[in-house]
Amino acid sequence: MHDPVCKGKRITVKLAQPGLADKVEVGLRFLRVLEQGIATLRLDKMNQVLKLLGYEVGAVKQPTESK
Repeated sequence: MHDPVCKGKRITVKLAQPGLADKVEVGLRFLRVLEQGIATLRLDKMNQVLKLLGYEVGAVKQPTESK
């Protein structure tokens, strides 16, 4: 599953992948992997990209199920 949010926002701000990778100081390969939705543990790099686009990966408390 690819990441339409990241790609869509990148296109909205009129940046090609190489330009965004340079701007946020991550490798082009990482950015391509991110947009393709391939699992990665590099949250630091993911947040570098998402910060420019107005997002951030973080912990979200899940509602507890009542039994």
